[in-house]
Amino acid sequence: MGSTANDGRDGYLAFVESNQHRLLRAAFLICGNRHQAEDLLQDALLKLALRWTSVRDGDPAAYVRAILYRDAVSWWRRRRREWLSAAPPEQVAPDRDGALRLTLHDALGLLPPRQRAVLVLRYYEDLTEVATAEALGVTVGTVKSQCHMALRRLREVAPDLTADGRPSRGATRSGDPTAGLEVNR
Repeated sequence: MGSTANDGRDGYLAFVESNQHRLLRAAFLICGNRHQAEDLLQDALLKLALRWTSVRDGDPAAYVRAILYRDAVSWWRRRRREWLSAAPPEQVAPDRDGALRLTLHDALGLLPPRQRAVLVLRYYEDLTEVATAEALGVTVGTVKSQCHMALRRLREVAPDLTADGRPSRGATRSGDPTAGLEVNR
């Protein structure tokens, strides 16, 4: 029994070690607060540990992401959109990318929780519409409509993301924080 229990523990620890930073970044993008993101991830990893034997052969990262997004939405519903921290202080950004990232972060904070989760899953986590729907427990049609409404709302609240008010279609993923945030009109 000792080696079987240890194998499960070692596999869990290896998973956490190799995925914790990426999952923490995703949690931060969803909630916008470092401390809350750490709490969300800690709770999600605890839930994963309790179900590790049944989840380990599948996709544990998808399981944790689903927990993160559902718990974040539940937290928002309980808190009624009360934010734990103030907006970041105004700073002169040394380059346009820094200013764009702050603008995008602030604009994401204005979206409803489900729309924000859909955008993070689709464009930050680079999940397909089907995988996003599975992670959130909704239909693919809901993902499409929420994504469309979220991108429209981003254009309204942050028209300065690009010069013409629309995210660039030809932008590279690494150079432009809004790359890929386009939708057919």
